[in-house]
Amino acid sequence: MEWKAKPIVRRKSWQIKVGNVLVGGDAPISVQSMTCTDTLDVEATLKQIEDLAAAGADIVRVSVPSQQAAECFKTLVEKSSVPLVSDIHFDYRIAISCAQYGAAALRINPGNIGAREKVEAVCRAAEDHGIPIRVGVNSGSLDKDLVQKYGSPCPQAMVEAALRSAEILESHHFKDYAFSVKASELNLCLESYRELAKQTEAPLHLGVTEAGGMLGGTVLSSIGIGMLLSEGIGDTLRVSLAADPVEEVKVGWAILRSLHLRTRGVDITACPTCARRGIDVVGIVAKLEQRLADIRVPLKLAVMGCVVNGPGEAAHADVAVCGGGNGKCLVYEDGKLMGKFAAGEALEIVEKRVRAKAAALTAPQA
Repeated sequence: MEWKAKPIVRRKSWQIKVGNVLVGGDAPISVQSMTCTDTLDVEATLKQIEDLAAAGADIVRVSVPSQQAAECFKTLVEKSSVPLVSDIHFDYRIAISCAQYGAAALRINPGNIGAREKVEAVCRAAEDHGIPIRVGVNSGSLDKDLVQKYGSPCPQAMVEAALRSAEILESHHFKDYAFSVKASELNLCLESYRELAKQTEAPLHLGVTEAGGMLGGTVLSSIGIGMLLSEGIGDTLRVSLAADPVEEVKVGWAILRSLHLRTRGVDITACPTCARRGIDVVGIVAKLEQRLADIRVPLKLAVMGCVVNGPGEAAHADVAVCGGGNGKCLVYEDGKLMGKFAAGEALEIVEKRVRAKAAALTAPQA
């Protein structure tokens, strides 16, 4: 009997709509990222938005720090292929403008958006234009009175900041909102989300803020987001990296694939290699990741150095290759050996077979 992992039971949450993307409830967990270009440079920002969309971003957030940037945001909304969330800090009037200009959602930070009446004004704008609000609490910009009350950022302070904003929104009968409670300290981040998940059924946007560079940030985000998702917590996510934001999307999808929560594109299993390897696993994998990045059909590919674990991994892959010794490689499809080929041909053969299988899966059925 084949062993199967126990499915993750997701926490119950209500559903909001960000453009054409459903978030919460039984909707697929969506992947987000954020542009890092100057919003005033519409051409560069639009290109980055489309690059993120091509990589698999369902939703893209854009920083809008001024009214001039809001005018540019309007143009971006008109031309973007994915829903855009306006990221607002300090000036609530910019949020109102972005709502008028077609934002798919508004992100506000209760730690710096200002007094109750300013949150209420944003709430009215969101309601008038039928868009949701994400209340984004961050440990680095927590409300000053809460820092004084608790002495330092802590889960209780983070949750209180979120629920305080929710009280304002719900006093206006507005429930079209989601939360995030992000921190750069992993355990603070985890406990904040866990505690908030107990106290609300609002959708939760996951992320470890200011996680770091490509390596450290990927590790920290994968641990934090992965742990919460495995507990059923989380409806949408953003991996925060001090790197090209396209990498954020790739890591986000890798997290979801690893937990069998969502699949997209080619998932490559590869061995770390050793002296037994009969093919250049490291080089082949690096090139395949680049060459196959355009494929969106979920496929499993195994690249293995030798026959110790190669045939076993091949049994669970759509396409597989492993070193066979004597300058040969073994190529499999759906677990069946298709033949032996020269090791130097492995890259081209595998790419060709993966593309053929992807084409067959996307072809209209007769």
